[in-house]
Amino acid sequence: MYEILTGPLLWISFAVFFVGLTARVVLYFKGLDWRLDRVAYKPHMNYGIKGAVRSVYRWLLPFGTHSWRAKPIFTLMFFAFHIGLVIVPIFLEGHAVMIRNGLGIDWPSMPQILADVLAIAALMGGIGIAVRRFLLPEVRILTDFKDVMLLVLTLTLLFSGIMASYHTANYSLWINLHILCGVIVLLTAPFTKLAHIALFFCTRIQLGMDFGIKRGGMKSNFDW
Repeated sequence: MYEILTGPLLWISFAVFFVGLTARVVLYFKGLDWRLDRVAYKPHMNYGIKGAVRSVYRWLLPFGTHSWRAKPIFTLMFFAFHIGLVIVPIFLEGHAVMIRNGLGIDWPSMPQILADVLAIAALMGGIGIAVRRFLLPEVRILTDFKDVMLLVLTLTLLFSGIMASYHTANYSLWINLHILCGVIVLLTAPFTKLAHIALFFCTRIQLGMDFGIKRGGMKSNFDW
């Protein structure tokens, strides 16, 4: 089982992940039309880029926006969840070994204790986000079965990885489950809401350009 999951299937899932998300990004930007969005992007690119950079970095900072500051507990859960999901997979020592063996790249890794802390914080944050989805009516009404399944998938990915890192008695079970969940995440990301891994930046760039051009230094030059 382990050999199958870490063999060609894993590298196929990586290819689907990167090619699929790249296609989603290209299609997103190709779909923009200044006549519909009422933003002349190209003629005013300098203003737009400033607004895009400002929008992205503020939303990447905990409490960097009014929305983050308005919901401090959710903000902490959100960033704990996403930081662990992004940083740990990239720099975990075990993953670095797989990259080294598979691609021959000497990939950097983080101390195991730091990976454990980030992974556990991500799991706690993810559980908090899941509980919030069911408790708050305004969030629950927007949550469908697919959203629940994606949460279950990512939480299982985190929990099985934590269990495998401690080499418990059922290590084979946990490591296989962890890799299986990882493969499913990679394969489904371009086709589900997990695509926000890339589309988050697309939407922040678009909105940042909108504000930078229409509501920024050029606002007096537009009729709308």
